[in-house]
Amino acid sequence: MTKWGQAAAAAFQFLSRFPVKANLDYSPALFLQSVKFYPAVGAAIGLVVWVGAAGLAYLLPPLPAAALTLILWVWLTGGLHMDGWMDTADGILSYRSREKMLDIMKDSRVGAMGVLACVLLLMLKLSLIYSLLHQGPNYSGLLLLPLIWSRWFMVHAMASWPMARGKDGLAGNFHGLGKGQQWAALLMAVVLSGAAASIAPSIAMDSRSVLAALLGFLIVPVALWCAGVWLGRRLNAALGGLTGDTYGALNEFLEAVGLLLLVLLFNQI
Repeated sequence: MTKWGQAAAAAFQFLSRFPVKANLDYSPALFLQSVKFYPAVGAAIGLVVWVGAAGLAYLLPPLPAAALTLILWVWLTGGLHMDGWMDTADGILSYRSREKMLDIMKDSRVGAMGVLACVLLLMLKLSLIYSLLHQGPNYSGLLLLPLIWSRWFMVHAMASWPMARGKDGLAGNFHGLGKGQQWAALLMAVVLSGAAASIAPSIAMDSRSVLAALLGFLIVPVALWCAGVWLGRRLNAALGGLTGDTYGALNEFLEAVGLLLLVLLFNQI
């Protein structure tokens, strides 16, 4: 297998439950090479979620279809990012010292704040998916955009803020991320977003779908970058850097923000 093939396989094995059969040596170098494919993993998950959502919306009313879509979504990620969201909530919302927050986040047990944050986030995502499905399956193709750009932002976060635990922990595998990997991830995100945004108008063939796709393609990446920078700066200030858990938390937060943007967009068109 080529180096690019190994990097792609590593990204899909690490970030998803897709059955990628490859025996890989997960060295720091491979982790660094794999980040360019993070947007592709998001697009693949989004594509399966979109197809599943369209099929479920055809068979079921919007609410149960949205619930099953969310279950599919979480299963495809293996709950990896949700685990980071819960651990980050436990640490940050403890309002302890930096060292104590990091210790709490490292604990494999989940506390009350983590459970509460998980439940509230899932409720929000369920309501937003329901709203999108209620608009009709033609628009659910734009579901790919939040998944693509939330995973791109993880790459941006790795390069933009220091590692809270230095080279220790999961985040340490991404220490020294180069500009080439960052630009490759950005280029992949842009290309995949253009393809995703073209799905809705190509299916519906009406002016409303074209406008929604164009606005989504332009607004979602910029808005998610702004929201991610806002949260990243606050996590960095509290923890003195970021960790693997906070990367997952950023991904979950930005997925929810992206879904919210799409719902607002459709309600205004």
